[in-house]
Amino acid sequence: MQKLGTYYLDVALRGSRGISTSPIRMNGKSNSLFLKSTRRKKSSHEWLQRQLHDPYVKWARVEQYRCRSAFKLLEIDDKHKILSPGMNVVDCGAAPGSWTQVLVKRCNPAINDPSQPAGSIISLDIQDFLPVEGAHILAKSDITAKETQDAVLNLLQSTDGVDAVVSDMAPSPSGFQEMDHENIVKLSYTALRFSLKTSKVGGTFLTKIWDGRLRLKMEEDLKRYYGRVQVVKPKSSRSDSAEVFLLARDFKGLKA
Repeated sequence: MQKLGTYYLDVALRGSRGISTSPIRMNGKSNSLFLKSTRRKKSSHEWLQRQLHDPYVKWARVEQYRCRSAFKLLEIDDKHKILSPGMNVVDCGAAPGSWTQVLVKRCNPAINDPSQPAGSIISLDIQDFLPVEGAHILAKSDITAKETQDAVLNLLQSTDGVDAVVSDMAPSPSGFQEMDHENIVKLSYTALRFSLKTSKVGGTFLTKIWDGRLRLKMEEDLKRYYGRVQVVKPKSSRSDSAEVFLLARDFKGLKA
């Protein structure tokens, strides 16, 4: 009976225009691949619909930001006042450049208004991305690599340290929530180690994580080096997302 059902299904598909004529075994590998493909198409459709109806996506086009994530940093700064003209900031995981656009506007306005103090924005990402006027771009650069860290330090030679390190780094999602959480926390610790090496006393560290069991541990570690630590979730961060930001302020410095 099972073979007969499979046969008629195959015949029906062969007679359907535009559909593959490969046999489909209801309990075999082909069916599994078919179901996975269907799920991917459904997920892509849902993502597209969400993008089309997302007001921040539309607003990003109007304001000429490269993506909606710009509004997360804007909201955080509007509320917590972490950025100001003249600051030296390192942007980790900068592609496609929307956070860098915000940083240039708020920390390096001298490119448009000479009366304002000039800051220094260094933006890096393992991916390639287009330049942003007013920022030093280190594309195809891995923050975990010593040569990348040395390149950033060389650009900072004319300053007395970094005022803020911000990280929007995230790993490619694996589909396993716990694994994704662990991977993004590892990236955040990488950015933190860099921040500890380059920040001036009183500096700020901002990093994105996906909420999970390691968040409290990272908060405690941040409190060892920063005077104030808090969890923030801007309104532009989707409510159904596990995304949160850890904001650490008043860097205490490293004891010799």
